Amino acid sequence: MAGKKRELQLQAVIDNQSLWDEMLQNKGLTVIDVYQAWCGPCKAMQTLFRKLKNELNEDEMLHFAVAEADSIVTLQSFRDKCEPLFLFSVNGKIIAKIKGANAPLVNQKVITLINEERKIAAGEMVRPQYHEVALVDSDSEDAGETGYENVDELYSIVIINPDAVNARKVLEIKDKIINTQFVIEAEDKRLLTAEQVRYFYSQKADEPDFEDFVSFMTSGLSYILVISQKKEKEPPQDESEANSETEARETWDDQQEGQVRGMKHKQDSLQEYMRRQHLSQFCDVEENITNTTLIDIFFPDFKIMKGIKLEKILALLRPDLFHEKKEDVLNIIQDEGFKIMMQRQIVLSEEEAQTLCKEYENKDYFENLIKNMTSGPSLALVLLRDNCLMHWKQLIGPSTVEEAREHLPESLCIRFAMESSPINQLYGSDSLEAAEREIQHFFPPQHTVALIKPHVSPEQRGPSLVMILTKWNAVLDWRRLMGPTDPEEARLLSPNSVRAQYGRNILRNAVHGASNTLEAMETINKMFEGFLAENPEEN
Repeated sequence: MAGKKRELQLQAVIDNQSLWDEMLQNKGLTVIDVYQAWCGPCKAMQTLFRKLKNELNEDEMLHFAVAEADSIVTLQSFRDKCEPLFLFSVNGKIIAKIKGANAPLVNQKVITLINEERKIAAGEMVRPQYHEVALVDSDSEDAGETGYENVDELYSIVIINPDAVNARKVLEIKDKIINTQFVIEAEDKRLLTAEQVRYFYSQKADEPDFEDFVSFMTSGLSYILVISQKKEKEPPQDESEANSETEARETWDDQQEGQVRGMKHKQDSLQEYMRRQHLSQFCDVEENITNTTLIDIFFPDFKIMKGIKLEKILALLRPDLFHEKKEDVLNIIQDEGFKIMMQRQIVLSEEEAQTLCKEYENKDYFENLIKNMTSGPSLALVLLRDNCLMHWKQLIGPSTVEEAREHLPESLCIRFAMESSPINQLYGSDSLEAAEREIQHFFPPQHTVALIKPHVSPEQRGPSLVMILTKWNAVLDWRRLMGPTDPEEARLLSPNSVRAQYGRNILRNAVHGASNTLEAMETINKMFEGFLAENPEEN
């Protein structure tokens, strides 16, 4: 930051709008303690910040600041508040806020964001499309990231410990949870930190062997689940409604209390069920079902992800653009937060080209356009992101160069315009319904057969598991996921493959799959009689 700022040992002091604007030019992550002039910054958190600064050792990527709400216009909505507030700015964009001196949550948020920045800098991941946090504070707003407004959804945390992972009990435990009418909202497989274990199991901290337990829980991978109560159908409402505000509020409170009782009853049932199934030694359930702090520690973006509307659309690079600037376009797509789910090169038939170019059929250049569209390969993509349809339309711009110049000159239509063509060199689905049809057409589902061999089970004996897997390019993708036939070779060439992780030798190599579509269909016909008659899609 600029030398004119008054520097503390750890945190830069921001006490006017100019310094605030300058602070937003920081590269990487800036953690901002927003304070009131009459009470000063939160000293209780400075020890944590100093620890993070020393341990993460990221002078260029990690910054800390204190900002006086009374003298900064941007922070005016936070004035006259007594509760500590921490904002998280990534490259000048406020992407998160936490109310209260919640050290574990702040610690986890900083570590998560710094790890992301490191991966981005190393080229290991694309920068996420963060939703910028509105800098407002009102009596109706919940407490920062830890608030979950929707009382219809009450959550709980389940930790499946390293012993269960090693014993391959995870799928069994998840099945039991689902069978007791819970929904698994989020899950992750990770190596827990000692701080996370101590926070989750704080009620056991006084036990004499607690530190040994912490060592055990951090010795291997665990599974963390967020579960919620499966919603039941609401009974039909009585025609007579509450006649007063008091009656309505009492009804609302009764519903909330009933939901908490129901969730607690189901949680007790889950714990008891696990004991009866001899699985309770493998997993633990968070007792305080209204405590959402743990969700934020283990899944910092859970609330955001619950509110995101993910959409899939078809996008297409026309032949000239695909031939000349494919990599430039793909880089922009990823930088804009789109995830490429599937892609393939395809030479369009005349009928396909006419369908995709139907909006131009009355133009005098239509015939030449169809010739161009069928002259070489196009690149078809399935894109995924929140509100994908709207974002893609805004990114690529109007369907013609003339219209784009007039209304959206910064669009990709102008950036990648071809002198020989008056149309947008990028195509996108017109609607979600059209996207579904187009994806089905250009990426038709394919069946393959997969077999998990008996030695993979903990007992190393008994039946094989035979499955039909369905997706576009299923045969090739399953073979790629299996890895080389010899597990030793797989561990060298494809260490993340199934055979590399679970195979023992060339005979006990964990899994089997069809070599081609013909073999897959023959095997499926033999083992799943009548399957194809019920699933007539082409392969």
